[in-house]
Amino acid sequence: MIVLGLDPGTAATGYGVVELAAPAPTRLIECGVVRTTSPAPLERRLAEIFDAITALVARHRPDAVAVESVFVNLNPRSALTLGQARGAALAAAAKSGVPVAAYAPATVKKTVVGTGAATKRQVQAMTARLLRLAAAPAPADAADGVAIALTHCLRGARRFRRAVVG
Repeated sequence: MIVLGLDPGTAATGYGVVELAAPAPTRLIECGVVRTTSPAPLERRLAEIFDAITALVARHRPDAVAVESVFVNLNPRSALTLGQARGAALAAAAKSGVPVAAYAPATVKKTVVGTGAATKRQVQAMTARLLRLAAAPAPADAADGVAIALTHCLRGARRFRRAVVG
């Protein structure tokens, strides 16, 4: 099972492609960051995100896309803008016909590290450990995308597969 994990953002969208092949260990296929043109209008940046995610799906043919849900902080405007980047990513996955799962940031941290209050550095370290990597995926946005894909592999894949199949 191949999972594409996405950490959406209008300036940078982190992604990680992970393969779950039991009984073999889970392995990292690719990770990186989709950077949009700055300072481009928002609609142009959303189109760039859509196109980049569409290309990732075409290249890796994932069985599922896992996306981080929007974290609503004290700035509603930031949450709305982030939601639009998430929408572009969701639309790309949906148009490609790939099933999508969503995970809250605290769920990702708890699944990968063991606590929903984990720091970014702890998430990066545990991501590297779980995937048996010499170093954590970089930059941090890419590591977040990998952590989201891992969360789907560790938490949601069995339940998700059952829902899709039957």
